[in-house]
Amino acid sequence: MSLARVFLIDDDDAVRDSLVWALEVEGFDIVGYPSAEAFLDAMTPQHVGCVVSDIRMERVSGMELQRRLKQSGVDMPVILITGHASVSFAVDALRQGAFDFVEKPVDVKYLAERIRAALAGLDERRRARARRAECERLIAALTPREYDVFLAVVQGRLNKQIAADLGVSMKTVEAHRARVMEKLQVHSVAGLIRLQVDAGGDAPTKGNP
Repeated sequence: MSLARVFLIDDDDAVRDSLVWALEVEGFDIVGYPSAEAFLDAMTPQHVGCVVSDIRMERVSGMELQRRLKQSGVDMPVILITGHASVSFAVDALRQGAFDFVEKPVDVKYLAERIRAALAGLDERRRARARRAECERLIAALTPREYDVFLAVVQGRLNKQIAADLGVSMKTVEAHRARVMEKLQVHSVAGLIRLQVDAGGDAPTKGNP
């Protein structure tokens, strides 16, 4: 996995160079681009990090850049730099999924704080995706009957109820239940419930059929 970087996009060379330098002093791995098009052309699946973009640029604005990234399924938080006249646009961008906006003149310390928060959230989402993929892999390894027992257990059904529902003996249910626990690498019903939720399933309601 590539290390997270900051991608700074501003068509004002002086402003861009100044912010790149200031954010490097803050400890970020940062690269600057003179336009949204230049960034989009250079972007690869290995790009991981936070986008910081001026909201007003020629041709492709910061808001349009955010829209294109979202449309492409790119999971990178976007922080917009805006002048006072563009605050209403920045608020619209927040509603459309931007992480935050910072007003000019830019307080570098505050911007650095917001970038760190954005990168921390990105790390959390990456960990959650990895956990979900692992849980889905484990559940997919269950046989159809084991999966039926798994669902019944997380719904709060007792062994005797599961046996009646599936038309099998209690002993068979107990055997399936033990294999489910082993395959899913958990030791309790609470562990099964957490795994189901982490895989993207809803938290079960006790007593559901």
